[in-house]
Amino acid sequence: MLRLKPILSLPSSHFLHIRFPKPSFFSIASLPQALPTSSYSLPPKPLPSLNSAAIFNDVKLDPRFLSCSMPHKPLKVAVLLSGGVDSSVALRLLHAAGHSCTAFYLKIWFQEDFENYWAECPWEDDLKYARAVCDQVEVPLEVVHLTDEYWNNVVSYIIEEYRCGRTPNPDVLCNTRIKFGAFMDAINNLDYDYIASGHYANVVHPSADQRNKASILELSKDMVKDQTYFLSHLSQFQLKRLIFPLGCLSKDEVRQLAAKFDLPNKDRKDSQGICFLGKIRFSDFVARHIGEMEGIMLEAETGDFLGKHRGFWFYTIGQRQGLRLPGGPWYVVQKDVKNNVVFVSRNYFSLDKRRRVFRVGSLKWFGGSPPNHVGQLQCKVRHGPGFYNCSYEIVHGVDGNDDVAVVHLSEDDQGLAAGQFAAFYEGQTCIGSGVILESWDDQGFPVCAKALEIARMEDKSKLGKPVKIMTKPETLLEKSIHNDNTELTLSS
Repeated sequence: MLRLKPILSLPSSHFLHIRFPKPSFFSIASLPQALPTSSYSLPPKPLPSLNSAAIFNDVKLDPRFLSCSMPHKPLKVAVLLSGGVDSSVALRLLHAAGHSCTAFYLKIWFQEDFENYWAECPWEDDLKYARAVCDQVEVPLEVVHLTDEYWNNVVSYIIEEYRCGRTPNPDVLCNTRIKFGAFMDAINNLDYDYIASGHYANVVHPSADQRNKASILELSKDMVKDQTYFLSHLSQFQLKRLIFPLGCLSKDEVRQLAAKFDLPNKDRKDSQGICFLGKIRFSDFVARHIGEMEGIMLEAETGDFLGKHRGFWFYTIGQRQGLRLPGGPWYVVQKDVKNNVVFVSRNYFSLDKRRRVFRVGSLKWFGGSPPNHVGQLQCKVRHGPGFYNCSYEIVHGVDGNDDVAVVHLSEDDQGLAAGQFAAFYEGQTCIGSGVILESWDDQGFPVCAKALEIARMEDKSKLGKPVKIMTKPETLLEKSIHNDNTELTLSS
């Protein structure tokens, strides 16, 4: 049974606070038990009215832009600031809403890895922009070192999942275990009302007289940028402490606000990839920590020996790029972890080889338990605007095993990869998520008996040279898919 490990519980002790513009640097274990509010709170500003336009720092601001920033009373907010446009606009909106803000930059890069690549690591530029954004409105900036926590709770888990043949999601883990896990634990005694970030999502909190009710995670206004999928595995305890000011805005509106605020990073491109690696390919990082082991590629339908690979952990179900096989497109359709064999096919889009039933473990529900009415549920199996209608049934665990959800999608999906997350929705509300398991029903991609027999061969040198691959004509279905630009292209 696949089960996520709990996040690390972190201590708090000594702390050194330095006022901006010079940011303070501290490790996660050096935070104080308490810090006087007066040491970093600015005088409260008059709260804006949501009935008319307001002017902040000579910027006329439409009040609807503050509707996800809780502008009705002054709050003390810890703002996660990355140096990018999104988190910078979130900070400015909270500041405009009259809140006392302290910005925190989380430093999680690895100096001991890839020593020759540090000229490409963007953290210094990130911090420079974060400092400049804070300087505009005199907001204090703190730098928190979370390298060890990130390694212990995210990277080591990712490496182990790849070693087991699964495809983990670093963004989900970073949110649950670092940004709103280790960091939230570290500032727990500093009397912040909320933690904020630049995520595209919306949290609806219960009114003051209904504090015992659950907070709700809702889709953002921008369905393309929506990040509720990456936040779907948070706990209710974590959700209750979060504000996402960008949940009521589109990406275009965020860019417009960045220009209005004249942010130093207003023209900066959105970041891509995993934060601690910078421009280093994740496959290179995995190769260093797992290594390489030569294996073979077999055609799933025929068992033909097509070539060799560096290790099954470099491939994920549905992957097209990086296979280096002629006559394609070829796709990864199955993996034999025990024998280090990757099965590929050119018939990935055949109607009789699509998946719509799978199992989900490590379930988390924001309401504490699965919903009673499951007829109108939707499901996301990856980040993006696409949903599936779905139904599910809970299989209760025995002998100490966790419950598992058997999910039935309304349509077929061929990119279901073990280790990824499936997030569930009721209308606009995200109700929870779980990890896709490696156990599929009989609707999985079929691998012929010959291919399975070859995969179990102990001496694969007897296979000789790979077969000569003949060009395969496209089917009408493949042509339609290619013309519509909807083919699945998971990167290596």
